[in-house]
Amino acid sequence: MRHVAVRTPGGPEMLEIAESPLPVPRAGEVLVRVAWAGVNRPDVSQRAGSYPPPADASPILGLEVSGTVAACAPDVTAWSVGDQVCALVAGGGYAEYCVAPASWCMRIPPRLSLKDAAGVPENYFTVWHNVFDRVHLAAGESFLVHGGSSGIGLTAIQLAKAFGATVFTTAGNAEKVAFCASIGADHAIDYRTQDFVAEIARITGKRGVDVVLDMVGGDYVEKNLKVLASDGRLSIIAFQKGSRVECDWVVIMAKRLTVTGSTMRRSPSARKSAIANALQQHVWPLFDAGKLKVVVDSTFALADAADAHRRLETSQHIGKILLDVNG
Repeated sequence: MRHVAVRTPGGPEMLEIAESPLPVPRAGEVLVRVAWAGVNRPDVSQRAGSYPPPADASPILGLEVSGTVAACAPDVTAWSVGDQVCALVAGGGYAEYCVAPASWCMRIPPRLSLKDAAGVPENYFTVWHNVFDRVHLAAGESFLVHGGSSGIGLTAIQLAKAFGATVFTTAGNAEKVAFCASIGADHAIDYRTQDFVAEIARITGKRGVDVVLDMVGGDYVEKNLKVLASDGRLSIIAFQKGSRVECDWVVIMAKRLTVTGSTMRRSPSARKSAIANALQQHVWPLFDAGKLKVVVDSTFALADAADAHRRLETSQHIGKILLDVNG
């Protein structure tokens, strides 16, 4: 099969097409003939050498795919050859074939194409677990997500709104702010021209928000603590501005805050299976009803994965970047 290989850790120019044997599904796994693969920031970090895959995962880049089941391990009964699925994977997505745990595979909602479905697993697994499982965002609460125009951000905006929250978000220019508002954000703030801490204080009458989902880190950590209301919850999923921060942690005690975080790739397999079940039970009906949509920024052929990474690293995109594996 063809796959994207990393010649040596470094920039996008280190990506090239290579060939390798088809992977063989182990117990509990299926082999997926990949149609589309999602491009995510962890892929960029792995390419650069700063985010190695787990020891038992494929070294090939790619954490989410859509496609057709090509083979099943003997113990797999939930799927059959020919079924169309989208799946979270621990690696291996940038390839013509990829193995996936059968319990991490999900049916494709009828309103979604194979292309759109490839943009679902990584974002929806991450947002569901970190916003609803870990900090229990509830109807009637207020919610802030940074990076609102990213795949994670647009997913979080839509899900939080669908489940009854008032949604705040930050984005980096007027176009992104307008798009976030069009997809459901009640308050979209341009962080380049506005102080989001001051804006949220003004809008909420200095109360703050109940939940923050942050992928920025750095000086945003202290700002997030400031914007949280009493008994608020901060959920951290990445540190684009750095993970070593200095701030006054006494505010956590003063406002009785909860701070948590997780990485999806290294979460236990059983947890990811449970998330897949929860998504199909609670979120898939929203897709089926046309209440959620996947926003695709751009698509690239498998051989042009380097250009896809360059697009992601500009942070100019709105929504998902996808690889057309057969393109």
